[in-house]
Amino acid sequence: MIPILLVVVIATFFLAHAVPGGPFDRDRPVPAEVKHRLEAYYGLDQPLTVQLIRYIKNLAQGDLGPSMKYPGWSVNEIIGNRIPVSASLGSVALLLAIFIGVPVGVIAASRPYTWLDRVPTGFSLLGICIPAFVLGPILSLIFSLWLGWFPPCGWGSSVHFVLPAFTLGLITAAPLARLTRGELMEVYNLDYIRTAKAKGVSATRIRFVHALRNGILPVVTFLGPAAANLVSGTFVVESLFDVPGLGRLFVTSIINRDVPLILGTTLIYAVALLVLNLITDLFKATLDPRLVRQRQ
Repeated sequence: MIPILLVVVIATFFLAHAVPGGPFDRDRPVPAEVKHRLEAYYGLDQPLTVQLIRYIKNLAQGDLGPSMKYPGWSVNEIIGNRIPVSASLGSVALLLAIFIGVPVGVIAASRPYTWLDRVPTGFSLLGICIPAFVLGPILSLIFSLWLGWFPPCGWGSSVHFVLPAFTLGLITAAPLARLTRGELMEVYNLDYIRTAKAKGVSATRIRFVHALRNGILPVVTFLGPAAANLVSGTFVVESLFDVPGLGRLFVTSIINRDVPLILGTTLIYAVALLVLNLITDLFKATLDPRLVRQRQ
């Protein structure tokens, strides 16, 4: 994990500096002397290699550096205030995706080529095709403007979770349902499923215990990066619903050319992706012990 994170830091560092403009170019014009002093204070007058080495040394001590756009604030403090927002929203969206996508896929696979299969499969196809920046305004139009059930944007109470969580959850549940259906269709044709049916095992137990344990493995693999994407913040949905999370912060940091903040948000996403992929591998080994024996 450490070499991967190092590559991510180096690549992001040089890409962020390759973007035209600087952190002090979007404000009102400042005298050249003041700009030089600001660049010297933040070390921007040094060569890029020197800046990179200094950043990596500070990073090894857990210091993400000061923000160039928010004087007096460190990147650790700014990101620390945003992580709970994105993590809570992403966790709710992930639970919705699992509790919607997996049962829909199981039901569709249990009655193939019937209305119980075609209807949810059709809706899941719509969920895959419709992006978040289209689904979000549609849900806001229906449930906020027409029905008045939920606020269209903002943050601060439990009702503000509903629309952004459902937007993220439905978009993630759609491929989850199709993946679950496809894998279970293959599992239902295996010999041990026929044996379970011949022994008189109930259909519910066959679907949700015997078949799902093997068919869920590719689904678990899909959930690793999907969970990292949800928990670490999604800039489209957070921008649409005015959620003060990491995703929106990432967009703001790029607009402001705040290099330490860009590096910090990118690093948080990379860490979340690696950790959740590790958890996914451990969970897959628990579901299928053959994976551990094969590696041994």
